Amino acid sequence: MKTVEQMKKQRIGVLMGGVSAEREVSLSTGKGVLETLRASGYEAVGIDWTESRDLAELLRGENVTVVWNALHGTYGEDGCVQGLLECLRIPYTGSGVIASSAAMDKLVSKALFRANGVSTPEHVVVRRAEDAAIAAAKLGYPVVVKPSREGSTVGITIVQEEGELAAAFECARKCHGETFVETYIPGRELSVAILGGEVLGIVEIRLTRAFYDYAAKYESNDTEYLIPAPIGACASGRVCEQALLAYGALGCIGHARVDVRLDPEEHPWVIEVNTLPGMTGSSLLPKIARHAGIDYAALCERILLDAGRRVN
Repeated sequence: MKTVEQMKKQRIGVLMGGVSAEREVSLSTGKGVLETLRASGYEAVGIDWTESRDLAELLRGENVTVVWNALHGTYGEDGCVQGLLECLRIPYTGSGVIASSAAMDKLVSKALFRANGVSTPEHVVVRRAEDAAIAAAKLGYPVVVKPSREGSTVGITIVQEEGELAAAFECARKCHGETFVETYIPGRELSVAILGGEVLGIVEIRLTRAFYDYAAKYESNDTEYLIPAPIGACASGRVCEQALLAYGALGCIGHARVDVRLDPEEHPWVIEVNTLPGMTGSSLLPKIARHAGIDYAALCERILLDAGRRVN
């Protein structure tokens, strides 16, 4: 791994924006990271990727030697950009091509979870609204209807009864990937921050609404974050164990965030792994890191240094 001094000789491209439904969140993450890296003495440049701009040309034009990947969602978080960076031989932050792709596809993730002893809710892939009704009846209400290849809860609906299914199916079907119906796990909403293969901590998210959706994450001021999560030592150990198993099952490296539901019997269920978690003012990874004694600047730097493992 490169030292801080060696990395300060690199030209860091903070890649943000992108073409997914999470563009605005990515811009917020990217701007925060860019300002912090510059204040810490790194030669950093912001790269706002839009649909009208060729990403390879942008990277070459800025003479970038390392990428701090602040993209979220489709094309940025799913292995596509990682593959491009591999072809361009530009080191980057976060997990590699395969882990990024597997984590972004919730159906692939579930298959890998089950093969590696990770508890994850039951699900049924559906292609018609009628199939969704059959699946929901089989799994039992409430259920969650999801698209398989989106982030930040885009296209996700919790369905309490059959009359809500058709709208939920149409919402998910408009998004990337296949649509599936998943068992809803009652209980507590937890998220585990991982950095370099080690757990930094667990946060419990308490809501004033029924669902930790996009609005609750990025627009609400009344969502409560409890760090450390007020759960017992045994439950905490099980949550951390499952989170690390999920991280390893997908082949993740560097930073990640694992979303977990803790049911009333204190059994953890892994929902998904985020390989490029947000770094905005309301994001969970920086909140957990801060509680672990790692401020925002130090977190950005540690994530950057992880990319140093890929620098020749």
